[in-house]
Formats: sequence, structure tokens, C-alpha cells
Amino acid sequence: MKPTVREIAVFGLLGGLMYVSQLAMEPLPNIHPLAAMICAITLVYRGKALYPLYCYVLLEGLFAGFAGWWLPYLYIWTVLWGAVMLLPRNLPKKAAPILYMCVCGAHGLLFGVLYAPVQALMYGLSFKATVAWIAAGLPFDAIHGLGDFCMGALVLPMTAAIRLAQKNRE
Repeated sequence: MKPTVREIAVFGLLGGLMYVSQLAMEPLPNIHPLAAMICAITLVYRGKALYPLYCYVLLEGLFAGFAGWWLPYLYIWTVLWGAVMLLPRNLPKKAAPILYMCVCGAHGLLFGVLYAPVQALMYGLSFKATVAWIAAGLPFDAIHGLGDFCMGALVLPMTAAIRLAQKNRE
């Protein structure tokens, strides 16, 4: 699982690209290609996809501040990575795009639920207050889920582009 020097450079670039893509889409509420990029990178690099993923998380902290909001980023994106890792590698060509779109959409829809444990611990929220916090965020999570579902259509084209770039360098 140790990356090569070339992979370290590529992973840094991919992490930076993930960060810039989120910044570019920031004017839109919770709509960005980040989930699709994580899926594509995971499909190509499997376990090593954690390197660019955590490069992105580190960049978020460096540029936006290592505050309480950042702590869930240490595991939220890993949940998406893990979901993609659990999927079979050779999905039927017709089913793969829909499945990746659904995985991205589900992650976006569940973002608030995944975020909630840290909020509850940091602010001493009871179970009832945590559920209320999740419910209050549902409209944003619905937008996030719908945006990630649509962006999930880019998973296979991104995967093909990364593999093509990788093949051309070898």
C-alpha cells in the first residue's frame, strides 16, 4: 500500500483538484463533484485512494481552519470510500452508472446523519436534540443528496480519464 514517488505527486494533485472543485462550486448549496471524484479515485486506486482523500481533508483544514466543523471530515468521506470498496469490481455496464449515482446520492443525503455524532459529542446534545439537529438539516441534505446523485453520473467518465492518464504515463 506504500505509494510510489509518482503516485505521491498524483495523489497530491488529485487532493488539490478535489479541494478546488469544491471551492468552485461553493456558491451552490452542497452541490459539488467531490463524491463522484472520491468514487472514481477509489475505483482506480482502491486502498491508496485514501491518500488523495486525506490530502483533500488536510487542505480543507489548512484553508478553512481546523475547527469543530472539520472533525467529521476525518471519517465522513471514508464512509463513501468504504461503500465503493465494498461494491463488486465488475458491475454490469448498464447497472454501474446508476449504482454509483445512488451511492453518491445516498452519501449526500446521509451527510447530516454522519455528521451528527461529532456535533452531539462537542455540544453535549441529547439523543432527542441530535435527532432534532438532523431533522433541521434535512432540506440541505436533500439538496446535497440530489446534487451528489446527479454528479454521480460523472464517476465512470472520471474513472476512464484517470485510467487513460495513468496508462499514458506508464
